[in-house]
Amino acid sequence: MLRRGFTVGCAFWLIGTMSALAADADTTKDIAARTELQAITTLTLSDQHFLTGEVDGKPTTLTGEFRIAQGSGRLPVVVLMHGSGGMGPNIEMWSKEFNAMRVSAFAIDGFTGRGLSAVSTNQALLGRLNFILDIYRALDVLAQHPRVDPARIALMGFSRGGQAALYASLKRFHRMWNKSGVEFAAYIPFYPDCMTTFIDDTDVADRPIRIFGGTVDDYNPIARCKEFMTRLRAAGHDVEITEYPNASHAFDTPLGGGPPIVAKGGQTVRHCTIREETQGRLIDVATKEPFTYKDACVEFDPHVGPDPEAREAAKQSVKNFLRTTFKIE
Repeated sequence: MLRRGFTVGCAFWLIGTMSALAADADTTKDIAARTELQAITTLTLSDQHFLTGEVDGKPTTLTGEFRIAQGSGRLPVVVLMHGSGGMGPNIEMWSKEFNAMRVSAFAIDGFTGRGLSAVSTNQALLGRLNFILDIYRALDVLAQHPRVDPARIALMGFSRGGQAALYASLKRFHRMWNKSGVEFAAYIPFYPDCMTTFIDDTDVADRPIRIFGGTVDDYNPIARCKEFMTRLRAAGHDVEITEYPNASHAFDTPLGGGPPIVAKGGQTVRHCTIREETQGRLIDVATKEPFTYKDACVEFDPHVGPDPEAREAAKQSVKNFLRTTFKIE
């Protein structure tokens, strides 16, 4: 009788222990198995030089935070590119979401190596196209890494980084600057700036593009992205926009609450129309002169803030899209 009781007790102990271990594994699945700080050798150059392919910039070394997910072998990766405010809390949130899927995350810090912390109130501090070059140079690192599946690398960016994530899809830019031998499996821009029309900008990589934004975003209006989407679709490309009716700019931030707040002094080109008239020459269409952040169309004080409902919906949409794209369970 004592032996039977002992056996039953052991069985319950084993079941309890296994349940506790399973619960513990579930709560730690978003923790990276390994984190590396990778050097990214790039350039700091003007938009004109980027557009003309001139390698005439300042040599710059940036850092990429590589959070390698739990799992073995070569894993899929999402490259994350921050916005004008730098490496915000949404970068960490998304990295953990991807790690929990056994997808690694590579977050590029495009500012610290350049002596910057933010450019929100002075966008002229850094050419907007620098981030695209930084993204391609990050591919140089990932293409050689033994824990990366080079066929399963997606690009995700936010605001200024969202603009970079969107236009990094242009084949013209790949030809000029991407020397890694690797292409992204997908492009996921969040609330990007779509106010610029580049030469041959409908000739993009044959990969899906998924844009996310809010209807009430007065920083980077989603209506302008819809115009670009229409042109891309007419050219036969796989592009979709997911729009959240109550979401403002930076709606996916996990911090803060309440209604959107004014980003005091923040510059927005929401009412600008910028066009690459000839290669390397970006003009303000209203004035026909080269665009600068002193142009009359540049405005200030847009709104930013979280929308928890939109954030959670976007998480699910992005993760479902990546499961399909990366062919993971």
